[in-house]
Amino acid sequence: MVGSNKPSRVPPKQLRLYQKLLVSIPEINPKENFGAAYTAVNGNMYSMISKYGVVGLRLPKRERDDFLAKYNAENFRADPAWPPNKEYVAIPDALLGDLTTLRPYLSASFEYAKSLKPKTVARKGRKD
Repeated sequence: MVGSNKPSRVPPKQLRLYQKLLVSIPEINPKENFGAAYTAVNGNMYSMISKYGVVGLRLPKRERDDFLAKYNAENFRADPAWPPNKEYVAIPDALLGDLTTLRPYLSASFEYAKSLKPKTVARKGRKD
C-alpha cells in the first residue's frame, strides 16, 4: 500500500477494498504500520483496517449514531479480544465495496480528525 517492506497481515480482498475507498478522496494520505493500513491527520487516526480485515472509521457522534443504526453496524474492535472503540464504527463486509455509500462517511471522518487537537509525538532520547 505505502511501500512498506513488511508483509501485510490483512486479508488481501478487504485490503484492496479499503485502498479503493481511500484513493476515492484525493486529499487522504494512506499510511502503514505493523503490516496494516490506516489514515491519520495531525497525529489523529481516523480510519484503519485490522489484521482481521475489519475496517473502522472514526466519526463524530451524529454521523456515528446514524451509521450504526442505518447499517446495523457495531463499534470497531481492532482485535476481537479488545473492547470496542466507541468513536469508531466497523464497516460491515457487505458494505465495504460500496464507494458511493462509504465516501461521505470517510470524508466526514477526515474532516472530524482535522477538527481535533493535533497530537504531538514525543521523541525518545530527546532532552530539552
